[in-house]
Amino acid sequence: PSMAELPKIISADDHIVEPADVWTSRMPAKFKDAAPHIVRKEMPDVTFVGGKLTVNEGGGTAPADWWIYEQLQRPLLRVDSAVGVPRDEVTMKGITYDDMRPGSYSQKERLEDMDENHIEASLCFPTFPRFCGQTFSEAEDKELALLCVQAYNDYQVEEWCAGTGGRLVPLTIVPLWDAHLAAAEVRRNAGRGVRAVCFSEIPAYLGLPSIHDPDNYWDPFFAACDETSMVVNMHIGSSSKMPSTSADAPAAVGSSLTHINAELSMTDFLMSGLFERFANLKVAYSEGQIGWIPHLLHRMDVVWEDNRGWGGVADKVPNPPSSYFADHVFGCFFDDPNGLLLIDEIGEDNITYESDYPHSDSTWPRTREIAEKQMSGLTDEQRYKVVRGNAIKLFGLDFK
Repeated sequence: PSMAELPKIISADDHIVEPADVWTSRMPAKFKDAAPHIVRKEMPDVTFVGGKLTVNEGGGTAPADWWIYEQLQRPLLRVDSAVGVPRDEVTMKGITYDDMRPGSYSQKERLEDMDENHIEASLCFPTFPRFCGQTFSEAEDKELALLCVQAYNDYQVEEWCAGTGGRLVPLTIVPLWDAHLAAAEVRRNAGRGVRAVCFSEIPAYLGLPSIHDPDNYWDPFFAACDETSMVVNMHIGSSSKMPSTSADAPAAVGSSLTHINAELSMTDFLMSGLFERFANLKVAYSEGQIGWIPHLLHRMDVVWEDNRGWGGVADKVPNPPSSYFADHVFGCFFDDPNGLLLIDEIGEDNITYESDYPHSDSTWPRTREIAEKQMSGLTDEQRYKVVRGNAIKLFGLDFK
């Protein structure tokens, strides 16, 4: 058991609520009015049932800040920025920037909140673009959409992360609608030191080719990631589909099952042959938790061994699926004490930690306290790797 002080945490999964001028300030003149922009207006009450937002007819109204882009009108919601708010008040209510904790969107206050939470460095997923840039993939004007992708990445590198001494780590998006454009954007960002990119856990759910595509649709993207040591980060929900049981199931049902998307995706990747073709490719399952990993690795190996004749992977996956895990797959968690009991089966080098700031699941400002309690049975070396060392190595960070 550990006795040393918990090392400073590097969070592999936090979130940024983009400031209102991210796109309007970076667009060519002809796209100024069409770029995503904020409008403040009244918002009816909504609920979240069966994975969908439902407007309550006759419900009350309150001012909210809305993103406007093409046909999309997307309000900022209390669940987007829930830290510092009593749990019973974390609802699907619309809010304005004035209602948020400033660390949700402002660099200075974010660094202060990280200090309060024993966190040295953080990767932040987008909010308006969604977890892997689906918003722009669904847009009609793809010329504008590509500029929006590039503008977001410029914001990440040149503004959000700039001047922080590496404490805020750039996490970029790509134009998912074109694998060659995606590869080019990976290389553009790698050229300025970026080592992390978002991708969909299950692209087929977005109407895109799957990673099993017989024509290897995604190979240009994965080749670029392989060559530039760009880590592919897949957040739960980056397929725009969250697991649930029925259309009328309360949101709590789906929220309890979010790790299932990570399970589905990891099975996809380990059964795809991608890690045979791309020896340096690394993927990370953000907010996917870790306790399920040993069972799934065992099950995949059994299927691979016993069902080779008809399973459809014998030619693509010459070795047991679990044999690719250690070199290629990383699990990320914020609250999984059972998973930590299985650290020897998962592998202490393949686990990273997170605080999920500023979402409703976030452990802020108690991330350190929770980590110390849940990791009390780990050795000092294991704690260092989980809260810090593995992320430093994975993302090539300039920390010790």
